[in-house]
Amino acid sequence: MRIVGLLMWSLAALADAGSSSSGSGGMCLNGGTSVPSLTAGKHMFCLCADGFEGKRCETVKAADCYEGVGLYYKGSESKSESGRTCEQWDSDTRERHLSSDVKSGRHNYCRNLFYKRRPWCYVWKNQQLVWEYCEIPRCGFVSSPPLPPTNEPQPAAEVTCGQRTRRKQMKIVGGTVATVESHPWVATIFWLSKSNERVFRCGGSLIADCWVLTAAHCFPDNSYGTERNFSVTLGKNALNETDLTVEQNFSVAQIIIHEEFDNSEGNFNNDIALLKLRATHTKCAEESPSVRTVCLPPPQHSLPPGFTCEIAGYGKEKHGLWYKSQYLREAQVNLLADDVCRHRDYYGNMITDNMFCASTPDWSQDACEGDSGGPMVCEVGNRLFQFGVISWGDGCAKDFRPGVYTKVTNYNQWIEEKTGLTFTTAGAMSPHN
Repeated sequence: MRIVGLLMWSLAALADAGSSSSGSGGMCLNGGTSVPSLTAGKHMFCLCADGFEGKRCETVKAADCYEGVGLYYKGSESKSESGRTCEQWDSDTRERHLSSDVKSGRHNYCRNLFYKRRPWCYVWKNQQLVWEYCEIPRCGFVSSPPLPPTNEPQPAAEVTCGQRTRRKQMKIVGGTVATVESHPWVATIFWLSKSNERVFRCGGSLIADCWVLTAAHCFPDNSYGTERNFSVTLGKNALNETDLTVEQNFSVAQIIIHEEFDNSEGNFNNDIALLKLRATHTKCAEESPSVRTVCLPPPQHSLPPGFTCEIAGYGKEKHGLWYKSQYLREAQVNLLADDVCRHRDYYGNMITDNMFCASTPDWSQDACEGDSGGPMVCEVGNRLFQFGVISWGDGCAKDFRPGVYTKVTNYNQWIEEKTGLTFTTAGAMSPHN
């Protein structure tokens, strides 16, 4: 599901932000703004940009971290995250973007030009000049406590969640074909059309033997109370192929949409839903190499920006195609800082506390239409935890338009209440004692 996007700043406006304030007659330097008096309208003082201080914003603060996306970072870090030494900025870049910088830009310090996600620089790699991000921490970021250790003895039900029997084939949009054994928790949700045709609707994830987690927007208003029209298949490699030796099929006993799901602003707030599978002979999903539950992280747990996670689904391989992928595909994406995703160059105030964003640095991989409801999983302690539900975005693999995901850790209590199950310390779900 995709929505119409927003406007972007021009690079010219961005360059102007780094020059002296025209309204102060050059009084304020390094992007500082002149604050006039209310009566005479004359310059009173300079409001300095991040990273600067002093009467005219002429002094560079000691910078061992960056604010926001590091637009005004003026520190002296000069190595990329791979440990390579940064190259000096060329004369054209200095003239256009670094004239008000330290030493007028005659240096090799990391900077955030062209509004990337954080400070970066050019380095030589394999005899080519390429850009890489720099290993500079964000100011004020506090990491979450680690997830529970996985080497402690656990009951059998807890040991297998988030574990796969076959390693993913990493080399969706920009992704590669995958085997279901590498994503055994992926569920395919079908609905029965008026012509009795079984049509793929959305992805989902198996969180307990009788429960699938998915997105609320997969079920429009007219699908309430029509559980009989929906079915779920686990262990499916291809939409147009059936392999009864590995697939497990279920009818849907109950559809539970989050009570506060709201798309009035076009941003799918609280985009989360549960499907209860109808048990066959008192049992639902049976664990196998192709079918396994995913772990769920503790409440409010978060991972740092840049952390690599993975998505999987049967969505379109490219925005604008009329058909979806027939095979399960996978891709890697990196988590974005919340303030970056909320920036007006990205999605602004469309992002709520119930969402987060992820993409790749070059915008080449992303979820797309048809992937909705599927899981974003992140590997912690050799197990996969589902941190996100694929929700929405503007286009697919589009610059400054990352994928948006429902923040699963906001809904632990809701999931427990609706399923009647309890989260274990290892991230699995089990019946109440």
